[in-house]
Amino acid sequence: MSTRIYTLPVEQTNWRIGAAAETVFTWEYDETRDRLLTLYEKGKEKQWNTNTKLDWSIEVDPGSAGNGPDYYIPIYGSDLWERMDDDARRELRHHMAAWLNSQFLHGEQGALICAAKIVQTVPDVDSKFYAATQVMDEARHMETYSRYLREKIELAYPVNRHLQTLLNDVVSDARWDMTNLGMQVLIEGLALAAFALIRDFSQEPLAKALNTYVMQDEARHVAFGRLALREYYPELTEAEREEREEFVVYACYLMRDRFLAEEVWSTLGLPVEDCLRYVRSSDMMQEFRRMLFSRIVPTIKDLGLFGPKVRAAFEDMGVIGFQDLSPDDLSAADEQIAQELDRGRGRSHEAEDLTVSLAGIDAARAAEVRAAIDAGAQD
Repeated sequence: MSTRIYTLPVEQTNWRIGAAAETVFTWEYDETRDRLLTLYEKGKEKQWNTNTKLDWSIEVDPGSAGNGPDYYIPIYGSDLWERMDDDARRELRHHMAAWLNSQFLHGEQGALICAAKIVQTVPDVDSKFYAATQVMDEARHMETYSRYLREKIELAYPVNRHLQTLLNDVVSDARWDMTNLGMQVLIEGLALAAFALIRDFSQEPLAKALNTYVMQDEARHVAFGRLALREYYPELTEAEREEREEFVVYACYLMRDRFLAEEVWSTLGLPVEDCLRYVRSSDMMQEFRRMLFSRIVPTIKDLGLFGPKVRAAFEDMGVIGFQDLSPDDLSAADEQIAQELDRGRGRSHEAEDLTVSLAGIDAARAAEVRAAIDAGAQD
């Protein structure tokens, strides 16, 4: 992607991570697990080409209110928002779309690097098989978000400092399970919830389709992390389990703060501290940020990393109510919605038909999201 569309010179944002990882070869080619091999088969079958799967002829207005509800803009409802005229609001929508999709792109590059690292470091051959399919998925996701930013948004932001810190920690840790926990479960889990908000509430058909297909892949990635870690974590010592739980707490607070969007306020010349104060206190934004943990909390519980420190952190963030959601049910819903979109494509490649084909699912999903938000708001 051309770096001319970045809000900062790209040479100010590049960084290198020094890390030493042990490469593990295995000759136990017959020691495989059925569920991971089934996931591997899905990974092979569900590969798609972004250049032919998506209709890139669709025109996108990056400043349109149809790209997503204005109430998901962090300062919506504030005095600053109310004083903005139509042109200022269009500019803010444009920058928010650029900032959010840029973070998706940077996270996908981190996922690409982590998936390749898992192939290198994980001891089991079935895990190596599946992680190899994920490498291709993540390269495709990078290509897709890069093209969307370059051709449709025409503006991009550098990596958010909170995401950069977490990526640095995950990539530099030599242990395969920490790479898996940090990327597959935490970063990918948060991304799934953020993608879902675009898939379910945007009226922009290209973004809607793009995120639907990416989510279908990401749901498999989170499932892989769960399967690989669920068998490994019972073998940990108490001290090792406590270290993982402390990392979960640390990472979740970092990710919560990732959505403050301070780079946007600074770039647009808005009073940064006033914007941050409003974002932190807004009831709507608190619900939005809680919703982002709807995929993470039940998965962490499923892995058995649900000790007192983790529970206390989730209670503090107001997300403990998500513990009873089923990760399998959420993944199945992602798969169903992607299949429905494919059926819509089979009838017609017209953008408006793609939107209509998802209308019924959107209504049901909106009710599901609202129920999840209400659950997360409960103590």
